[in-house]
Formats: sequence, C-alpha cells, structure tokens
Amino acid sequence: MVYGLLAVLLAGCPAPGGETDEPEPASLQWQRVQLPSPDGPGRVVLRDLAVCGASWYAGGAVADGPGGTRPAAWSSRDGARWTPVPVVADSYYGRRSVLFSIACRDGRAAAVGGKVGGAHGNPRVSTWWQRADGTLVEVAASFETYGGPKAVNVSRLAAGPAGWLIVGNRASGAAAWVSPDAAEFTLIEGAPELSSDEQGVTWAFDAVAGPSGWSAVGGLLAPGRIDRDPVVWTSADGRGWRRTVLPGTEAYEEMQRVVLVNGTPVAVGLRGRGFGAWRQEPTGWAAAGGFGGVAGGVPSVGGLAASAGQILAVVSDGERYGGWLSVDRGDRWRVVELPVAAPVGAGRAVGLTADGGRWWLAVDDGSETSLWVGQPAGTPQ
Repeated sequence: MVYGLLAVLLAGCPAPGGETDEPEPASLQWQRVQLPSPDGPGRVVLRDLAVCGASWYAGGAVADGPGGTRPAAWSSRDGARWTPVPVVADSYYGRRSVLFSIACRDGRAAAVGGKVGGAHGNPRVSTWWQRADGTLVEVAASFETYGGPKAVNVSRLAAGPAGWLIVGNRASGAAAWVSPDAAEFTLIEGAPELSSDEQGVTWAFDAVAGPSGWSAVGGLLAPGRIDRDPVVWTSADGRGWRRTVLPGTEAYEEMQRVVLVNGTPVAVGLRGRGFGAWRQEPTGWAAAGGFGGVAGGVPSVGGLAASAGQILAVVSDGERYGGWLSVDRGDRWRVVELPVAAPVGAGRAVGLTADGGRWWLAVDDGSETSLWVGQPAGTPQ
C-alpha cells in the first residue's frame, strides 16, 4: 500500500565556503510505503535496504521492549508492497540481533546483524543467508570469526558476480570476509596492503562489486599524522588486495560509502569540514566535488545509492541527516529535502537504495520508522 504523496523542493544550499553548489531548484516527489509488522508485538526498526533485479529487501529488527529486539526482514517484488521474510535464528544473540547491512544477488538476500552483549559490551555479530524457500537463516560461525580479542568492527556487506564480501576492521587494520554463497564466510585479516603497515593504519568502511572485482574504500592514518587520507583497495577475489592512497590534503579525508554509476565506482566521505566525492577515471582515482558542512558531533555518510546516472547521498552533519543529489558523477551537488525529519543519535538511522530512477529511503527517528519512495516531480505514479 502506498500513500501520503509529498512534493519536496531541492534548493541550492550554502556550501562551507558560502556559495551554492547548484542554485537552480529542482523537485522530487516522495510517497510513503506501508511496511507490515512481522508476527508479534513491537516497533519496526529498519537499518538497510537493497535491490537486485526485481527483488527488494529491507533489513532491521522489531523492538519489543526496553533494549529487546528480534531480527526482521522484508521483501517486495515491486518496491511498493512488502511482506515479512521468515527469519530463523539459532544462537542467543542471533535471536536478539538487528540486521544492519543487507545485500542481494540473483534475487537472494544475505545480511549481517549484531547485538551488544557479553562482559565487555561488544556487538555479537552474525550473518544470515536466504534458503530456496525464502527463509533467512542465521549462519553458525566461531566466536572469533567476527569477535574475539582482535575484533574492532564489522561494517558493510556487498554482493557481486563472484559472491559476497564483508568489510570491516580488526586489530591489524582493515579486513574482509569472503563467501561464494553467504552460507559461510572466511575471515581475511593481516593481508598485505589491506591491513596496517609502515605506510599507516588502515580502516575500511564499504565495498562494491565492479566489472573487474571488488573495490573497497576507507582511510589511512599515516605515521605522525592526526588526519586520514582516502584509500581505495581493489581485489579480484576478496583475498588478495591492492591499495591506492589518494593524494591527501591537510584536511581530514576518508571514503565512507561507494556505489557504481554506469559501471564506474564513485565514493563519498568526509572532506575537511564537509563532505566530498571521489571517482575512478581511466587514469586512476580523482577527487570530485565537495558539499555540505558539519554542525557538530560526529559527521558521517548514512546512505549512498545510484540509479539512472544520478547519485543520492544521505549524510549526517552531526545533528541531523540531509540529502544531496548529483547528476554528473559527483562534480556538483544539490540539496534534497528529506520527506521527514531525520535526527542523529542512539537508536536513529537511515537506509537507502535505488533502482530505475527511484530512491527508497528508510528513516528511523528513534520512535518511528518510515519507508519512502522518491522520484522526479511529474513522474506518473
């Protein structure tokens, strides 16, 4: 069921230097999409969205009490009508997990979830794969696959022709987990060029599958520095990696999300007191345009998606999430007013995916989760 049509203006917004990135106004239409609750009481919590072919997926949880959650997922064949996906969890923390990253390929989904627990209060991470009958099943794994004394964090899941890849970080620096089918992942840590070394301390945020393999993005903290430089890693199989450190500035820079735009990787992340884009050119990676500013707190990229040659970034200035749109592979950016307020804080998040020139945006403001579909103004509904 789709309801609540909302027309939103995209107007030029002052960049950190005081000039507008794109003064011409544009418009976007948002429609709210009803997301049914799985069986049982609780509030729907969304954390990530994915689309592949004619299949849409949403991952999150149902919050059923103070601190209580159970994993939940939804699927759709058209992006408008959604149904709950059966979820089977085997472990103590799996039954309380929140699915924070979801991806799909060939119509099948996989997910990464976590729940804070244990003596040290660290997230207990598990992965999930979808059986032929549509059920999302928890994958049994040893504790040290994602946790243990060397654990730092598990970040994002990506899907591609060669299989599945998770990126994150261990005590040794950036790390990866690889799988051909999402039924079992192998940890890749301490890999040359991926992990930290004499060049600096590495940190990985996100990855995407391209024509020649995987591209992962993040940052590197060089010896004697207090700010990161942007980094791209490439790999044919997710096991052996090649590092490219982009020329840094005196500003803090790191890539936090990456997508393909007509087959070309484009990344978005922090650049000084705002945000910036980078893209792969025939001669190598190069910086594209900057946008936005930092209000306070910890800024971050909450979501990045591309469709029909356009890129939508949903970023946090430290206080609230806002949208930015580029139609030229990241050179220029326009402000996108989101359909609802999206504050930043504990228990609050956004999710984003795109397909066919439309955008799916999930906003959790800490008390309610809403799911929206956006498309250019004037597009027939």
